[in-house]
Amino acid sequence: MSTLLQSEIAGLPKRSGKVRDVYDLGDSLLIVATDRISAFDWILPNGIPEKGRILTQLSLHWFKLLGVENHLISTDPSLLPLPPGTDVDALQGRSMIVRKSEVIPIECVVRGYLAGSGWVDYQKNRTVSGVELPAGLQESEKLPEPIFTPSTKAEEGHDMPISLEAVSEQIGGDVAKDLKQRSIAIYQKAADYAREHGLILADTKFEFGFWKATPEEQPRIILIDEVLTPDSSRYWPADDYEVGRSQNSFDKQYVRDWLLQTDWDRNSPPPQLPDDVVANTAAKYREAYQLLTGREFVSLCE
Repeated sequence: MSTLLQSEIAGLPKRSGKVRDVYDLGDSLLIVATDRISAFDWILPNGIPEKGRILTQLSLHWFKLLGVENHLISTDPSLLPLPPGTDVDALQGRSMIVRKSEVIPIECVVRGYLAGSGWVDYQKNRTVSGVELPAGLQESEKLPEPIFTPSTKAEEGHDMPISLEAVSEQIGGDVAKDLKQRSIAIYQKAADYAREHGLILADTKFEFGFWKATPEEQPRIILIDEVLTPDSSRYWPADDYEVGRSQNSFDKQYVRDWLLQTDWDRNSPPPQLPDDVVANTAAKYREAYQLLTGREFVSLCE
């Protein structure tokens, strides 16, 4: 099965993130989700077949389900006046044509369970990103209510936790309050839906932007980027959930675990992933898609 590590469209301005290639179309953007995979802030040399399509289709599923104003215009790259010779087939299923917005430089993280870096922080001082929590909580325990723990949006390296007060200073108190309310509301709706489909949504992150339909209109906040995918969210199988330990998750866990068992120093280019690690990771992404949508993922390559 083929893997797309780099998309190519001649003549269009392009910037690349860890997974997505973004092309500037003037008033809009073309976002192409590749099959690249990253770990420990490195892009790995080989990708996960169809990962980009799975992430894109899951985002589309959530955009439709949530009913929240977002940046999506179309998913059909063949509608664009692309340069002759562009491999449109390679773009199908992994592309979103979206509104160009002014990105709000905050990662809107919502946590419903105590896991990951949140658990590490809690053990130090009973707080997560400045949010005080009750004493005696265990790893992976459900929080009394979801909490908003934003972080900076770094162009390179790690996003860093930031307090709500610092967010207010950066983007204004009203916008910060709005982002918190929107993020928690979306998380709660998604968590309820995921639970009905056998998954626990432990935490997730959202991105928002300012957008206006006409030059005269006041900017309004819309949901942008990917949403509620295994790359931006921590999903656990509900039937395997147990408080007091780390959980199995539907993400790149196989990749991280394998890398931690190697002698890679994380300061030099990472090693090639073995075929079984690639296959297991791909299977997890497919399983998450099937559980959340109720449909098997059908590859365009099959």
